[in-house]
Amino acid sequence: MYAEERQQAIAVLVGQRGRVSVTELSEQFGVTTETVRRDLAVLDRGGLLRRVHGGAVPAATLTAVELGTTEREGSRAVEKDRIGKAALDFLPPSGGSILLDAGTTTRRMAAHLPTDRELVAVTNSVPIAARLSIYANVRLHLIGGRVRGITQAVVGADAIRMLGELRLDVAFIGTNGLTVAHGLSTPDADEAAIKRMMVASAHRVVVVADSTKVGREDLIRFAPIEQCDVLVTDDDLPRSARSALSDCGVEVVIA
Repeated sequence: MYAEERQQAIAVLVGQRGRVSVTELSEQFGVTTETVRRDLAVLDRGGLLRRVHGGAVPAATLTAVELGTTEREGSRAVEKDRIGKAALDFLPPSGGSILLDAGTTTRRMAAHLPTDRELVAVTNSVPIAARLSIYANVRLHLIGGRVRGITQAVVGADAIRMLGELRLDVAFIGTNGLTVAHGLSTPDADEAAIKRMMVASAHRVVVVADSTKVGREDLIRFAPIEQCDVLVTDDDLPRSARSALSDCGVEVVIA
């Protein structure tokens, strides 16, 4: 296979799968990883894909465009539900405190919270707060501030000020993008600011994100990868990505 043919095939594969690793491409096309990296560099310069740590994603993946809650709710719903349930293993003992970030995956986690464990729960999500308000075993704190309609998340200076006074056992954080090089990222500056404070406010940070978020780099980083203690994701995560994250000290849990 000529280089041009291989590069075209790689571009098609990335478009179909959403993310591929250098190792996988090397094995599939029977070439060295160095050759694959050169191919990706050519395709990246041509705007046909975007190189990320360990592989490539479609060109449209690196964007500041943000989907609304309605669009995100139906995306990979089965995987998000499994992730939400698996994240429950990281709840603190009875009497402990948790923070639930706004997001469709954290919302699924909230739906499965145990009813036999006393918890203090803090959230900036209007839908999560509405759900948890009926739990007799949960002492709920809704962070105050401006509500972003697109994500139904509370953001802004008041919210950040309140979070700055808190210290929580575990923060369950969602993210739009996650890479070793760029860390955790999101398209919106206000969302990034409050997520940054959430990460700083917790003794332990558990990121709940489906595998399509891994390899994405969105506009604004809110935490380096070193501040992520655990990633709970689905079994579509490439082996190479799991190894890279583990090498950075991140515990990867496959739901």
